[in-house]
Amino acid sequence: MKRIMEKVKEIIFGHVGICILLLCAGPFLFISHGIFREIEIEQAPFDSDEEDLIVVGVSQLGSESGWRTAHTLSIQDALTKDAGYFLIFNNARQRQENQIKAIRSFISQRVDYIVFAPVIESGWETVLQEAKDAGIPVIIIDRMVDVDDDSLYTTWIGTDARNEGQKAGRWLERYLRTEGRQSDEINIVVLQGTIGSTAEIGRTRGFEEIAKNHENWHILESATGDFTAIKGKEVMRGMLRRYPDIDVLVSQNDDMTMGAIEAMQEAGVSFGEHGKVKVISFDAIHDALEMVDAGMINVDIECNPVQGAYIDMIIRKLEKGEPIEKSYVVEENVFTKDNVSEFLDGRTY
Repeated sequence: MKRIMEKVKEIIFGHVGICILLLCAGPFLFISHGIFREIEIEQAPFDSDEEDLIVVGVSQLGSESGWRTAHTLSIQDALTKDAGYFLIFNNARQRQENQIKAIRSFISQRVDYIVFAPVIESGWETVLQEAKDAGIPVIIIDRMVDVDDDSLYTTWIGTDARNEGQKAGRWLERYLRTEGRQSDEINIVVLQGTIGSTAEIGRTRGFEEIAKNHENWHILESATGDFTAIKGKEVMRGMLRRYPDIDVLVSQNDDMTMGAIEAMQEAGVSFGEHGKVKVISFDAIHDALEMVDAGMINVDIECNPVQGAYIDMIIRKLEKGEPIEKSYVVEENVFTKDNVSEFLDGRTY
């Protein structure tokens, strides 16, 4: 824990005068010239074998989906003690204020690096400035931040959500052309993710950029399902009541898709390969790909959660003083019944 030990040494040896350091059950008690001051330090277990570990504070936005679980496991598998890391992990439970509190805690603990997946894009300037002032590199993962000064973070690792949305639109173009329905009136409903998140903004914008080229495509309603199956089912149930003639469901993640499918099953609405409502989903987790293979989901646009190796690679470059890119886009695929079977067996998430 390099920063922590450096701070303790600075406190002990950098003070002018006769100093006595007493180790108590809690914080260090520092006595100098009759003045007592408490110094809060990290309370995590520490021994001499851990002094050279790279301390990384990670704030994950939550655990709302199977994709998020896979994303977290990827990080934890990469930043292990055997690989030279001491990982401090925080689950923000979909609340920005929890993430800001966690980042400030990482700053106070003087970690070597801060890694976080932001709940939404806005509202990060102040805490990122605090990290910059503390000299702690910040690596943003998955979603992005909207800041005027991009020097507030070191780099970003993630997927191209706008391109994902465009891929969904282009698939629908090809599908309708193949079916001879390119001139039909097409009624579409959209289950959006958490409003203001990078995935929601990008996938919405990308799909709408394709949709605006087709006057016969009608987006009847877009509403958030917050990337959860429960909310996705609830919102889809309401849409089915309001719109009896839905042709296409665009659902911005697999968990919401599964909830929406339950709602359609309960309402007696056919869907998928042989049904009325064509289903476009995002993320491509294993369970959803099985549903693609079964014909329940027509297409699933991949959002690759395996980003831990990128974090490890970037930190190692920074430790060596090597240059890094400002952004790293993870490779992704598009899955339909035509190609999904070859990916199912090796899918780990």
